[in-house]
Amino acid sequence: MHNAAALLPGTLDMLILKAVSLKPLHGYGVLLRIRQISNAALEIPQGSLYPALYRLEHHGLITAEWGQSENNRRAKFYTLTAAGRRRLRAETAGWNRLASAIAAALNATSEEV
Repeated sequence: MHNAAALLPGTLDMLILKAVSLKPLHGYGVLLRIRQISNAALEIPQGSLYPALYRLEHHGLITAEWGQSENNRRAKFYTLTAAGRRRLRAETAGWNRLASAIAAALNATSEEV
C-alpha cells in the first residue's frame, strides 16, 4: 500500500514554488525536494510536474536556465522570480488561513455550538 497523501487541487503550483524558493532545481530535483520537505508524504507524478513547470514559467513565476545536473546531464534549472515570491507568500497565507479554519471546525465540540 502506498502511503503518499493525495494532492489537493491547486496545491501543486504552490509546492513547486516552495521547492524552487529553497534553491534552483531541475525538474526531477523538484520532485525530490517536495518529497523531502513533505517527509515523503507527497509524491508528484512526472506527468503532472512538467506541465506545471511550463505553466509557471509561462506566467513569469519561475525562470529556467540550462545547466549541468549532479549526474553530468544537461538539465533546465528553475529559479523563483520576484512575482513567484509574491505568489508563494500569498498562496501560503491563504493556505494557512484555510487550514486554520478547517482545524477549528474539526476541533469544535458540542459545548461550543
